[in-house]
Amino acid sequence: MRWQGDEQSNNVEDRRGGGGGGFGIGGGTVGIGSIVIALLGSWFFGVSPSTILSLLSGGSPAQVQQAPSHPPANDQETQFVRTVLRYTETTWTQIFKANGASYQPPVLVLYDDHTKTEGCGMGEAAVGPFYCPADRKVYIDLTFFRMMQQRFKVGGEFTQAYVIAHEVGHHVQNLLGISGKVDGMRNRLSETEANALSVRVELQADCFAGVWAYHTNEAKQIIEQGDVESALAAASAIGDDALQRQSRGEVVPDSFTHGTSAQRVRWFTKGLQTGSVEQCNTFEARQL
Repeated sequence: MRWQGDEQSNNVEDRRGGGGGGFGIGGGTVGIGSIVIALLGSWFFGVSPSTILSLLSGGSPAQVQQAPSHPPANDQETQFVRTVLRYTETTWTQIFKANGASYQPPVLVLYDDHTKTEGCGMGEAAVGPFYCPADRKVYIDLTFFRMMQQRFKVGGEFTQAYVIAHEVGHHVQNLLGISGKVDGMRNRLSETEANALSVRVELQADCFAGVWAYHTNEAKQIIEQGDVESALAAASAIGDDALQRQSRGEVVPDSFTHGTSAQRVRWFTKGLQTGSVEQCNTFEARQL
């Protein structure tokens, strides 16, 4: 992936110990307004990532000693994260502007092991990267990327960028009002129905990550040979069916919350090939 020398985001909060190292866009007009209006009449509602995190932490924000925030380190890994975040800011600012709206970027928090969130409980490295709608922040322990390589044999910078863009995709959902509606009605659904809705939320974030990749590559030519294949391999490796088969030895579709390997690949690819937010309407799709 080509990214060195490009502009970096300042919307990074470094909570890692000591703050040290270690870590315009073209394409046609997309209809954010029209997709939101279309979704309002047909959404089902259920569990959001914030609810899952809250449950993991016991239902309320944990009281812990918060490590001080430092300016982000300047090593290559941190520079990469800041550059990718800037790519997402540029892409979504242009898309929102084209539709008469203003994009408000999230803050990306770098942390080690665990960290406190404002409204989503305790952030744990074991959960993986996540987005908290309550404080509009993306949380990442960068050891997750090394775990992906070790456990799933998938890696590479474009794969890491896909993960970041997926979480920013949840931020876009939050700005569009999707996260709030999903979370607000979750208690009216059965567990199976809530899981099914969660799958649609996650697949839309995958599609939004593809939209990001399309527009950023149009502007910056960031994608190199093998990058897309690596990202698709990652999407396939973290499908619910693949993860359940690996951990349980069996697949339980009613418990899926993120989508199958094939579904995750399909929706990321749809966003990547079209660059259109309107193509990411997972909530009305008959086939995921």
